Amino acid sequence: MSEMVGLQHFLVVGLALFCLGLYCVLTRRNAIGVLMGVELILNAANVNYIAFSKFASGTYDGQVYSIFVIMLAAAEAAIGLAIVLGIYRRFVSIDVAEMKTLSG
Repeated sequence: MSEMVGLQHFLVVGLALFCLGLYCVLTRRNAIGVLMGVELILNAANVNYIAFSKFASGTYDGQVYSIFVIMLAAAEAAIGLAIVLGIYRRFVSIDVAEMKTLSG
């Protein structure tokens, strides 16, 4: 029996990705882990953009928004990794709990 995949299925996947990303951001002490959680949250937004584009409007607006979010995620990853490298050079650790001040 073949069942249609509907909007609700995509929303559940998006919700699961968002919750995993939020959990990762809130529980990780490593800066790289926090950045990975942010990427999961952005991917959850992409899933929702594509799903609403397909099921609600029927236009390509969701795909265009997703391309912009992917470009934003790439820029965030590059800048975030540069910041992490700067923090590692200064403090010799990437543990976010130890970063209480910017002066070192």
